[in-house]
Amino acid sequence: MTDVAPDEVRLAAEIERLKAEFPKTRELYREVCALMFFRYGITPTANRLYQLVRRGSMSTPTAVLSEFWATLREKSRVRIEHADLPEELRGAAGELIGALWTRATAAAQASLEALRREVEDARRAAEGVTAAVRADLAHTEVALEQRTAALLTAQVRIQELEQAQAAAAATRGALEAELAREREAGGERDTALTQARADFAAERDRLRASAELAETRWQAAEKRAQLEIERERTANARLQRDAETATQRAARTEESARAEIQALQAQLGDLRHQVGMLEGRLDALRSTREAHVRERETRAATAAAKPLRAARKTGQKA
Repeated sequence: MTDVAPDEVRLAAEIERLKAEFPKTRELYREVCALMFFRYGITPTANRLYQLVRRGSMSTPTAVLSEFWATLREKSRVRIEHADLPEELRGAAGELIGALWTRATAAAQASLEALRREVEDARRAAEGVTAAVRADLAHTEVALEQRTAALLTAQVRIQELEQAQAAAAATRGALEAELAREREAGGERDTALTQARADFAAERDRLRASAELAETRWQAAEKRAQLEIERERTANARLQRDAETATQRAARTEESARAEIQALQAQLGDLRHQVGMLEGRLDALRSTREAHVRERETRAATAAAKPLRAARKTGQKA
């Protein structure tokens, strides 16, 4: 026999020509059977026919192949019966054709059954891998949703703390404004007190020449003025202390809020990192699923190629 590769190329080209010439599936399979057997000396099988033609279901080439062998057997029997041959040779030729048809039919059925088993095993394995990948993918998506919810909660908490910080800043501003007003009022009181002292000194100078009664009255008035001054100073000092206390409290509140915001921002960064890892794992799982799909397709192609090699070996032996 000649080289297999050129024969395969020519056979594929002839089949493409037959596809255009015979649009009906059964007629096309019948012509391909005749082409393989009579022109290329290849024993056709259902699996080999389906690989070459790729039309209809697997039952179509099986039925057409059975009809082909039946027709070939009948035609061979007619020729043998009308040939001018001895009775022994006609009987032997009929038995040879019958045996050839029986062996070809059995080989076709065995090849078809083996292909069906391989396809079913590959389908079951692919379904198991797909189910596992889908379960892992669903688990990863749930974890991603949980991380996303935690991230949203942290963002809401940060907004609340920022609002609290703004309120604390507003309170601090109000306290500072109140302290400024108290200081201004204290300055006005000090000015009034200075003016009162000046007036009192002038009045004292005018009354110095008065009698002892006027002196006594002046001393009493001075004592009252001193007591008033002391009360004003005490009130001013108390306001100063209150303002300082409020300022310190506002500063502590602001520092606490800032620390909590920093902690939550660190937690937010961790959550974003975890979300990124989960998304990477999700991409890896998707890549794994695609790899399994490609592997399944490769196995199916390999399984489809096995009958092709078997058919080649059969053709070479023929």
